[in-house]
Amino acid sequence: MTSLQHALRMPPEWAPHERTWMAFPPSNDTFGDPGSATLEAARAAWARVARVIAQYEPVTVVAAPHDEPAARELLGEVATIVPMPLDDAWMRDIGPTFVHQDDGELAAVDWIFNGWGAQSWAAWDRDAHIAAAITAQAGSRRITSDLVNEGGAFHVDGRGTVLLTETVQRDEGRNPHQSREQIEAEIHAKLGTSNAVWFPRGLAKDYEEFGTRGHVDMFAAFTPAGHILLHRQEDPSHPDHQVTEEMRSFLESARDAEGKPFTIIEVPAPQTLRQDGEYVDWTYINHYVANGVVVLCAYEDPRDEQAAALLAQAYPDRAIELVDARDILRFGGGIHCITQQQPSPASAGDSGGIAESWLR
Repeated sequence: MTSLQHALRMPPEWAPHERTWMAFPPSNDTFGDPGSATLEAARAAWARVARVIAQYEPVTVVAAPHDEPAARELLGEVATIVPMPLDDAWMRDIGPTFVHQDDGELAAVDWIFNGWGAQSWAAWDRDAHIAAAITAQAGSRRITSDLVNEGGAFHVDGRGTVLLTETVQRDEGRNPHQSREQIEAEIHAKLGTSNAVWFPRGLAKDYEEFGTRGHVDMFAAFTPAGHILLHRQEDPSHPDHQVTEEMRSFLESARDAEGKPFTIIEVPAPQTLRQDGEYVDWTYINHYVANGVVVLCAYEDPRDEQAAALLAQAYPDRAIELVDARDILRFGGGIHCITQQQPSPASAGDSGGIAESWLR
């Protein structure tokens, strides 16, 4: 493990941001060949999200050097385009995790990225270096880690608790030689947390060929009040019905960093169960919180407005922007998966306690 000169603390997502980082979908086995309808659909979907966020805070988009002209044509008016070698476009997972040092300065944790557990279909030679490149671009101190981890695999509440999944951080393809205690200690050291809540598993589709094996940002997220938004599949015919029942039961026995039970806010899944004959893992939990806004996945589903109302209650000081995310989910993730926040620097000492603005 890396020795640190400063204590580190990850601000919760609703703390003030300096900017949002995203990536421009390159041609690959996921998005398709250059000029293909699938690649154009992916770029259009990512661009919809970037344009909404750009109304509230600066956006920087990483693009493969040969894709820079296309990125500038599509997003140059609303985002800063930075060329970097790129394999994929899931910035939450390949980007750094920005944290505050105890002197208030920004640093960035560079986890090991190995294609979601060295999966046979994944390419990560370039993506493994994106976190370091973004850290340098941001002018932040780089903190290395020997843990294989992705940004979508954890969520913090700003009060000392981090959500994890047994089948992700403890996956044989990720950290086969580290014990649960070693993994937990490294996560606490890098995020400034003290209490880990380990969900036993993730959503059903996440264990299919192209899944992440249980990323928590698909089914659970904290709110500024310390409550947990939890995905709920109400239809007994969907494989996630039993999964989400088990998640609820597990979470009822979990405790926060102060030893208190969590308030659970269940967010029903969209009514749509299938697309192209297959069960979908559509979720409203995979949203992104930026300055003054919550960017929420929409599916042209009757439950979109219900989810928006629940998020409005959780974030009364922010606008709720619904963005069609069907094409993002089609390629394997959601709005949270394609974004990564760069927090604003903190005043010296703020990272050792909870800034009141975080708890609105």
